Amino acid sequence: MRHVYFATFLVVVLAVSVLGFRGDRFKHPPLELFPDMDHQAHLKPQAGSAFFSDGRADRPLPPGVVPASLPLDDDDGLYRGQAADGSWLKTIPVAVDARLLARGQDRYGIYCAPCHGALGDGQGITKQYGMSTTPSYLDERRLGLTAGELFSTITNGSPPTPEGKRNMLPYADKLAPEDRWAVVAYVRALQRAQRGTPADVPADHRKELGL
Repeated sequence: MRHVYFATFLVVVLAVSVLGFRGDRFKHPPLELFPDMDHQAHLKPQAGSAFFSDGRADRPLPPGVVPASLPLDDDDGLYRGQAADGSWLKTIPVAVDARLLARGQDRYGIYCAPCHGALGDGQGITKQYGMSTTPSYLDERRLGLTAGELFSTITNGSPPTPEGKRNMLPYADKLAPEDRWAVVAYVRALQRAQRGTPADVPADHRKELGL
């Protein structure tokens, strides 16, 4: 019986501890067993801090950081695909090299190929599931699109149909501007590959093709 009394006493003490002071006001903050970093130190701008070796509270930005406000978005060519007069750029405004094309191939394979196909001919896997309106980048109209128009389509999605529907949604939230230009460069490579002629092959590589 002694153990029963002891256990009952503990239950009563626990119940009073938890419920007995509900509604009361205290001058001191409650005891937090697991604060989970809820309370962080706040440092004043341009103040000192003994925590850092240089004694500064203000910290320099890490290398490569991109501010949320994108202060460089006033570059219409890089961020909108447009020249200063509002016309579409005809050329890609970043250096097109093997690294950019490799990046474009990678991003295209993830975000574009399921619908537009590995060759850009609109024969992606989604066609097997009823999506029959995916356009080909190899038709005459899209071969005539400027680099800026391709970039804008990736950024903003395809123009809405008369019924207000979009066949392609924007990808600006998934692809950074540089990656969008990489995809444009890779699409251009796909278009060039499908319409290339022996004259497009550099002279020092023609022997490899038996030309």
